[in-house]
Amino acid sequence: SCLQTSLSIWGWGSLGVVLFLVTFGPFAIFYFAFYILCFVGGGFVVTLLFGKSNSEKYLEQCEHSFLPCTSVGIPKCIEEMKREARPIKIDRRLTGANIIDEPLQQVIQFSLRDYVQYWYYTLSDDESFLLEIRQALQYALVQFSARSKETDWQPYFTTRLVDDFGTHLRVFRKAQQRIAEKGDQMKDQAEELVDTFFEVEVEMEKEVCRDLVCTSPKDEEGFLRDLCEVLLYILLPPGDFQNKIMRYFVREILSRGILLPLINQLSDPDYINQYVIWMIRDSNCNYEAFMNIIKLSDNIGELEAVKDKASEELQYLRSLDTAGDDINTIKNQINSLLYVIKVCDSRIQRLQSGKEIDTVKLAANFGKLCTVPLDHILVDNVALQFFMDYMQQTGGQAHLFFWMTVEGYRVTAQQQLEVLQSRQKDGKHQTNQTKGLLRAAAFGVYEQYLSEKASPRVNIDDNLVAKLAETLNHEDPTPEIFDDIQRKVYELMLRDERFYPSFKQNVLYVRMLAELDMLKDPSFRGSDDGDGESFNGSPTGSINLSLDDLSNVPPDETVQLHAYISDTGVCNDHGKTYALYAITVHRRNPNSEETWKTYRRYSDFHDFHMRITEQFENLANILKLPGKKTFNNMDREFLEKRKKDLNAYLQLLLNPEMMKASPALAHYVYDFLENKAYSKGKGDFARKMDTFVNPLRNSMRNVSNAVKSLPDSLAEGMTKMSDNMGKMSERLGQDIKQSFFKVPPLIQKTYSDPDHCRVAAPIDDNVDDNIPLRVMLLLMDEVFDLKERNQWLRRNIKNLLQQLIRATYGDTINRKIVDHVDWMTSPEQVADAVKRFRDAFWPNGILAESVPRRDKAIRMRTRVAGKTKLLEVMPDELKHIIGAETTRKGILRVFEMFQHTQLNKRMVYVFLERFLETLFPQNKFHELFNKLHSRSKQMQRYKQRLHSTQAPSLQK
Repeated sequence: SCLQTSLSIWGWGSLGVVLFLVTFGPFAIFYFAFYILCFVGGGFVVTLLFGKSNSEKYLEQCEHSFLPCTSVGIPKCIEEMKREARPIKIDRRLTGANIIDEPLQQVIQFSLRDYVQYWYYTLSDDESFLLEIRQALQYALVQFSARSKETDWQPYFTTRLVDDFGTHLRVFRKAQQRIAEKGDQMKDQAEELVDTFFEVEVEMEKEVCRDLVCTSPKDEEGFLRDLCEVLLYILLPPGDFQNKIMRYFVREILSRGILLPLINQLSDPDYINQYVIWMIRDSNCNYEAFMNIIKLSDNIGELEAVKDKASEELQYLRSLDTAGDDINTIKNQINSLLYVIKVCDSRIQRLQSGKEIDTVKLAANFGKLCTVPLDHILVDNVALQFFMDYMQQTGGQAHLFFWMTVEGYRVTAQQQLEVLQSRQKDGKHQTNQTKGLLRAAAFGVYEQYLSEKASPRVNIDDNLVAKLAETLNHEDPTPEIFDDIQRKVYELMLRDERFYPSFKQNVLYVRMLAELDMLKDPSFRGSDDGDGESFNGSPTGSINLSLDDLSNVPPDETVQLHAYISDTGVCNDHGKTYALYAITVHRRNPNSEETWKTYRRYSDFHDFHMRITEQFENLANILKLPGKKTFNNMDREFLEKRKKDLNAYLQLLLNPEMMKASPALAHYVYDFLENKAYSKGKGDFARKMDTFVNPLRNSMRNVSNAVKSLPDSLAEGMTKMSDNMGKMSERLGQDIKQSFFKVPPLIQKTYSDPDHCRVAAPIDDNVDDNIPLRVMLLLMDEVFDLKERNQWLRRNIKNLLQQLIRATYGDTINRKIVDHVDWMTSPEQVADAVKRFRDAFWPNGILAESVPRRDKAIRMRTRVAGKTKLLEVMPDELKHIIGAETTRKGILRVFEMFQHTQLNKRMVYVFLERFLETLFPQNKFHELFNKLHSRSKQMQRYKQRLHSTQAPSLQK
């Protein structure tokens, strides 16, 4: 049925269409569509006209009924906008110093012009926005300047800066050591060094790691933005800081326009190398130093750059048309260039083949080594340390120390007898006392090295020992009393196969030659079997040792001694200001009682403390001398506090239990509290007998030669140093004794690995030597890796350098440091730094274009030139003290540290962080930086490792 219905519909529809077309024709359908369109269009037009008229009438009614009149406000606003801009007055005062404000204003003007105005004027001519930005910058600078004036910059420049640099160097050194231990040649050395560096950093710092900031440009920009926003929060008024648009503009200008380019420039190794060359531009490059750098270079790029330049110069010289005398000069130059090319080729082939050879091992196995005579070893500061290490390994250290002790005794005895003769001529008689002291000294040597109780004991002919004992018992000791036994000990060390002959076959001997720079250019000549060696007695120039204070300790144990500081004052002696402490002393005997006053300086307390803690080691753990304040140490409040601390020190020292535990201590206490001028540097016999004389004399001979070429003022200061060498020799002798015959202290010291902490971490704030000088000595210890050397050499170097500095500057070293810091922070120097910054970024007032990266070959040759300059500028005296090889390695390690952009950035950011922590001590910048660096991947790995190692122990 449905099918029939649909067919009927289609049938009728088709019939209607056919009838319509037959009746009206084929065009009727178009006419029909046109009529419909006209009908719809007409209706739309009528509706539009009717709606418009009604809408106008309605709007007119609304306007008159509800809306206020606007015919005055709009024209007035337009007129106000068309008025000319009035001149803007700007307060140009920023820091209070015109010499600084002028270049600072120019920096602000150039920054706004090149970073804001060039696009802002395309949007608007209104300068109010620019004015707001400028005023915000100026307000921030004013606040920054005020904070700077209130800050004490001396600790930052003298301690923290040096500590940060030393710690950075320590991290770099440990990273190099780890890579060397891995020995993986397949990986990229530079990339692996950077990764290892930051691994060591997080292990040392514990709380922070700066790997993301230094290796990721995106994270670096984010860090600077966050840092600038914090600074703006501190420096800007709250209203300006809440203005987000202006704050973001200022933040971007500071972070991306100023700080980021500056940090990139300071971190560029090529820029640092050029700066190093400029700093030592007055030093001429030495051919020998240049060739040493080429032979030691492990960078193929450096060698190829030098080789290409040498080939270029070689072609130029061969193209010259010369005759006469010039031809000989050119031939010599050509030969030199050919030699340089040959050395470069040889070095490149060795590096490419991976067959790098240790020169020391090669020389030890196959090389023909020159012979250094034993008597030269005993008087050379560098050589003796290696022989000392070897003798300790073989158990023969007692022979070596006996020989050195006798040297010290002989010189001391000679001088004491000379003093005795001069006093007798003046009518003063102290013959018995001096002879008694010499006898006590001689018996001390005998008991320590030759008697049956001696440990370790010098094994020598018993007949000679018995003869010496008889002489000591029945005759007055003479300077030559030990000469026979000393000669036998010398011959024993020279001939016995265990000692000097085997030492020449040991790797320590080869390393000694390397330190003396004698592997290829020996300065000593001799036969291999030691012929020609002879004992030549006492070398000249040994250090004077005094025995004046070897008087017996008062035997009466019933004597009671009480002392306290009753008053303190400030004295001025020939322009030198120091604090003086009045000590009231009561001494009570069974039959009498005495009271007197004596006056001591803090330096006297320190010298006394040093002497007794060196002699009685357990006292170092009990007695704590109040620390020295380097700057502003004449304040009344500080002097009263020190008086109180020194009184506590005296009471602890005079405690009966303390005196009973160390009976020999009484003599030192009585000597210190006697009513007489305190004589510094007077040590007891035990300190003197272990004194090392000859290496120090050799170093002083080098210093005295250098003094001749110094100006009169410096030469005079250096001459003063000889008066204090006795004290230093005593300390060196004590170091030797402590290194090899150390008695365990009563209170064991806790041990912590110094290599896993900051350089200045071991420094105690309450130690007198905690001054910039000590931090500088620690830095030198880090540069030349002296911790790996034996303890005797390390102490020797420290004391010698300390004496050199103090002899040159006297007691004014701290004052000179303060003056130098004041000079660095003076308005003139700050203005000069701002001008250099301005001229670097806007030379001639125009924004500097990005400097194109220099060609790789030029950068490599700059590296070679920088290393050559650094090696050339190192004084020979330093090489004589610590060794040529150690000096070379230390200088090249520091130079290599600056050849990595990421590591340089880390150091710049550390300096910046310490700067802000010093400038804003109340704003907890340390915690802020820890949070900003908390996303460090190395830090996260370190925490995971730490958690994994702690978890088992917690479970247990």
